[in-house]
Amino acid sequence: MLLVDKPQGMTSNQVLGRIKRLFGIKKAGHTGTLDPMATGLLVVCLGHATRIAAHLVDADKAYRARLHLGKTTDTEDAEGNLVQQRPVPSLSPSGVEAVLAEFVGELEQVPPMYSALKHQGRRLYAMAREGQVVERPPRSVRIDHLGLVAWHLDDATAPGFEVAVRCSKGTYIRSLVRDIGERLGCGAHLCQLTRTQASPFELTAAHRLETLEQMEQTERWACLRPINEAVPDWPAVALSPEQLVDFRQGRVVAMKAPQAMGELDWVCVFHQGVVVGLAQCVHGQLQPRAVFPL
Repeated sequence: MLLVDKPQGMTSNQVLGRIKRLFGIKKAGHTGTLDPMATGLLVVCLGHATRIAAHLVDADKAYRARLHLGKTTDTEDAEGNLVQQRPVPSLSPSGVEAVLAEFVGELEQVPPMYSALKHQGRRLYAMAREGQVVERPPRSVRIDHLGLVAWHLDDATAPGFEVAVRCSKGTYIRSLVRDIGERLGCGAHLCQLTRTQASPFELTAAHRLETLEQMEQTERWACLRPINEAVPDWPAVALSPEQLVDFRQGRVVAMKAPQAMGELDWVCVFHQGVVVGLAQCVHGQLQPRAVFPL
């Protein structure tokens, strides 16, 4: 696995393509798309690590977002067309923090039209580009933290402020900004976004794309992270040479399960300190789900 600090202006898939070429690997994926405008942590899974990517998509995320008050756009971010402009009221940091507190917890969020969600089999963003607007049912999301971190209300070009957000999967920060702007009475759009965390990884451990491109190949390989770091809460089981033979052939492996392991729990399977696959605990035995080449 590789932690990348995605640059602004590139799609997540463009970054993925560059990483695949750098490492000479055909099979790769990431664990959560960032819009081209956004920067920050992109978790890339290479080779057989793609088998764990689906488990990471559900991870909580954290962001730093800047709101531009007084202007709303059709995409809800700075890349869209202006829809409405309203005067920005007199605001104070304490007043804004009181409003932000209203959005913490479980809430129903209407996703943006410019999104990859589908309506009657079609992507919403494709319909939006044709000028269509359809009703989008609200989705349940969770905001664990929403705090004011910078104040820019005196900025004549983009009056607003910055917030730190920690949230559940499926949360659209653009839509959160939209709703905060409406609550403040002036509207808003997202003008900057950085992903700072994709549990359990932090942006501070990520590598810039241009830095990776300047490295020697041995340096790049040293930047890779072992699969088990992505799932630190999973139990780990070490196999004997005899058990490894059964596991690699897809056979159930009898074992003494760790006390903390429950039925159908996912497990990282090791042999001599190397992850050799993923399994589930079924009736006290290891059921192979993914077997990695040695």
